[in-house]
Formats: sequence, C-alpha cells, structure tokens
Amino acid sequence: MTAVQDKPTRLIKGPGMLLVWFYGVMVVGAVSRSAFQISTEFDRAPLAYSLSAVAGVVYGFITFTLIRGGETARRAALVCCAAELAGVLLVGTWTLVDHSAFPDTTVWSYYGAGYIFIPVLLPVSAMYWLRQARRTAVTP
Repeated sequence: MTAVQDKPTRLIKGPGMLLVWFYGVMVVGAVSRSAFQISTEFDRAPLAYSLSAVAGVVYGFITFTLIRGGETARRAALVCCAAELAGVLLVGTWTLVDHSAFPDTTVWSYYGAGYIFIPVLLPVSAMYWLRQARRTAVTP
C-alpha cells in the first residue's frame, strides 16, 4: 500500500465544507445555550435543556467526523445524522402534541423553528452529501 491509499478520503471538500461550517455554528449555539440554561434555570425545564445539550454533543461529533474524513468517519457521521434526524422529528412532533412537556424550547423543538429549521434540514443535507461522498470515493 502506498501513502496515498492510506490517506482518508476528505469529506470537507465542496459542499462538505459548508456542512462543517453549519455544524460548527450549531455546536456553538446548542452547547452555549444549553450550558447557560442548565447552569441558571435547570429546574425550570430539565428535559428541554438536557436535550439541547445532547444535540450539541451530536453536532460536535458529526463536525469531528466530517473533518476527520475516511470511510469509517463517513459511516459514523451517516449514523449520527440519521439519529439526529430521528431526534428532531421525535422532539418536533412531541412539542407539537404536548406543549406542557417542554416548558421551554430545545434546539429541536418545533422541528428547529427557533433555528430557522436548520436542525431538520441539516441532517437531510448531510446524509445526502455523505452518500454522494461514498459514490465519489468508490468510482474512479
């Protein structure tokens, strides 16, 4: 094997770089918001603030795997994006059905309406990009 073959496939070329930027912004937004809310008013809405913190961790992991590159990182990012989308859909639906369950909003409340619906659009875009990145890496 040559050194070129051992080098992980880059995932942050073209649209992948835009995804890294968006995920980076979401990390900062979700983590800083949840850290403030957990430290100042956790008793008011513990579930909402905890879910925002989980979202921040998920965003951070996806950002890391996109930057890391390689097939294993691509697959891990794909799984995390699917879990992220499931979380957004679950929490988004839950907030519509039972308003009292979330006295304060999360990053994923109302499908990410407070974040211009980026939380629901981002995993869909990322999964599409990650599937395209696999096809590009496989075809010569």
